[in-house]
Amino acid sequence: MAKITKEAALLYHSQGKPGKIEVIPTKPYSTQTDLSLAYSPGVAEPCLEIEKNPQDAYKYTAKGNLVAVISNGTAVLGLGDIGALSGKPVMEGKGLLFKIYAGIDVFDIELDEKDPEKFIQAVKAIAPTFGGINLEDIKAPECFEIERRLKEELDIPVMHDDQHGTAIISSAGLLNALEVAGKKIEDIKIVVNGAGASAVSCTKLYISLGAKLENIVMVDSKGVISQDRTDLNEQKKYFATARTDIRTLEEAIKGADMFLGLSKGNVVSQDMIRSMAPSPIVFALANPTPEISYEDAMASRPDVIMATGRSDYPNQINNVIGFPYIFRGALDTHATAINEEMKIAAVHAIAGLAKQAVPDIVNEAYKVNNLSFGKFYIIPKPVDPRLITEVSMAVAKAAITSGVARTTITDWDAYQVRLRELMGYESKLTRQLYDTARTDPQRVVFAEGGHPNMLKAAVEAKAEGICKPILLGNDERIEKLAKELDLSLDGIEVVNLRHDREAERRERYAHILAEKRAREGATYEEANDKMFERNYFGMMMVETGEADAFITGLYTKYSNTIKVAKEVIGIRSEYNHFATMHILNSKKGTYFLADTLINRHPDTDTLVDIARLTEQTVRFFNHKPVLAMLSYSNFGADQVGSPSKVHKAVEYMHKNYPNMIIDGEMQVNFAMNKELRDVKYPFSKLAEKDVNTLVFPNLSSANSSYQLLQTMTSGELIGPIQMGLNKPIHFTDIESSVRDIVNITAVAAIDAIVEKKKKQ
Repeated sequence: MAKITKEAALLYHSQGKPGKIEVIPTKPYSTQTDLSLAYSPGVAEPCLEIEKNPQDAYKYTAKGNLVAVISNGTAVLGLGDIGALSGKPVMEGKGLLFKIYAGIDVFDIELDEKDPEKFIQAVKAIAPTFGGINLEDIKAPECFEIERRLKEELDIPVMHDDQHGTAIISSAGLLNALEVAGKKIEDIKIVVNGAGASAVSCTKLYISLGAKLENIVMVDSKGVISQDRTDLNEQKKYFATARTDIRTLEEAIKGADMFLGLSKGNVVSQDMIRSMAPSPIVFALANPTPEISYEDAMASRPDVIMATGRSDYPNQINNVIGFPYIFRGALDTHATAINEEMKIAAVHAIAGLAKQAVPDIVNEAYKVNNLSFGKFYIIPKPVDPRLITEVSMAVAKAAITSGVARTTITDWDAYQVRLRELMGYESKLTRQLYDTARTDPQRVVFAEGGHPNMLKAAVEAKAEGICKPILLGNDERIEKLAKELDLSLDGIEVVNLRHDREAERRERYAHILAEKRAREGATYEEANDKMFERNYFGMMMVETGEADAFITGLYTKYSNTIKVAKEVIGIRSEYNHFATMHILNSKKGTYFLADTLINRHPDTDTLVDIARLTEQTVRFFNHKPVLAMLSYSNFGADQVGSPSKVHKAVEYMHKNYPNMIIDGEMQVNFAMNKELRDVKYPFSKLAEKDVNTLVFPNLSSANSSYQLLQTMTSGELIGPIQMGLNKPIHFTDIESSVRDIVNITAVAAIDAIVEKKKKQ
């Protein structure tokens, strides 16, 4: 983890627009009509509906996706009582986490009020604004009474995350640690160091999960909390032990199965860890300095199962694994509370997720290859995209079954899809691609089978059920790599095209290719040499029908791949060129960009083919194509160079394909702004239409544009998608991610399915 300096932290919070969150409109506001609907007079209508039925606030306002993060700054992040205003950066940070992990909007509210009763009344007064309330950084014991009262007196979810967030995540970790250690929760002896809000809540949740109160010892700054002490508040009295033989942490920890630290750093020694029971579970959660360092704990004995609150060590107990998704499930059911059943559902969902195969995006984020359930992985990582579905759905189901939900979810598959779409983990288009490919999984050849990303993509594509993978490469090296990456090759064919056992196939392919290209100077000897190259061999597998589709390009030069594709597969008879497109899924919609890979300096004839291919391919993806052919000038304003080529291509298209919705040449701003275009160029064939397809004048502009969009936007890009070859040969970008390759695989599989149907 990079070292955080004071200067870097202050710059992060101050540069650009100060702070970390902002409010943005969600409805149109560019016209007078928009403004009249947003405010007076149109706004009166939803007001009157809500007056008749208060629950309609969830329908007509942001209430159902809005959480208040409220604090009085009395217990801020280990900084203590620094005041409400000083704690504002923390509350903004919490708002940022709600948004990026669960799509929940937040208003952070800092109340300059330490009196519990006045604080409660202030929160109650503003509660109608929100769908839920997250209490934050309020000191104990006041936090217990504040949360209790607000939960009793409000009809929306209220949770003090300092208590319950840590409790939920550490409980999930504890369940999994016990499984690794081979112990049962009802049998273990637990020592808790710290008696604040988090410690109390954690321990109570452990008891709800089966831990025995008589097996728990809690320690505060004065020593073991025992029944003979006279300085205990109500919270501490509940945990007071009857034992009189222990007074210190060192005495209490002897023979313990689990240590939970929510106190301060460096209060536990190696000898104390060595005095614990076999396979001890040590959760040292003081931050940034744990009660015992990770290094010291691991050095003390080999069987320790260790967790901290830090991200630079395994098993981070991090509240962000819980609170965004708990509120997501609560909000989506319009729950009146976050109850014990919902918390326990979250515990089991988080614990269960750690036992599932870890997606590649998580391994990549942590620069590892094979995270898997065990002593070094008992808790999912915060970047795991499955948390939004696993935890939110579990919480929503618990809200419904426990009776606190005011709206019921019946289609859980649809809800899961909505959650994934909400966070951009999946789009409607990619889901349709995968679903279509699964209907008839095709044999897809992966050219660079020895590349980690290609290997991972093949395994994932098989697991998704979208294809039957065939890997090209050295079988021994691929098997070794799969073992290193902890990947199973079951059901995946590996073809070592240079092995002696493939000699007959190489010779057969060479004869077929030489005969096909004989009039172009091809010889058998030359063709046979080419069969030792993966692109030639793999494409011949498709050409002969021994495979259905081919994926290449991860580290192969495009120029070579294009040459081989033309030679082996050939361009469809109705075209003289082939091309590629990228699909951009963005908040503004789905857009198709061409040609992003193949034709460097297209002339007019090439642009005509690109436009025709693009129009046909957009229809293939079930969209009605509205094409703008781009340039740096508009409608003949510049009559030389690339604008002239585009102008002539559009002229040809209008004459020969009058039903195609296409126009140009035009600048991007006119293509993307319907109002601007219609005012300036009312004669355009695109009048009153929203453009969804952009054809660029050359490869430099197209390639640069899609890569710029990929870098600067949060939209998903799928591609490059091949258009115009006789068979499904598809290309990846150089060093594409695993997800990108899987997406292209789905496209290639569908291409093969359609190709087969044409021949039936």
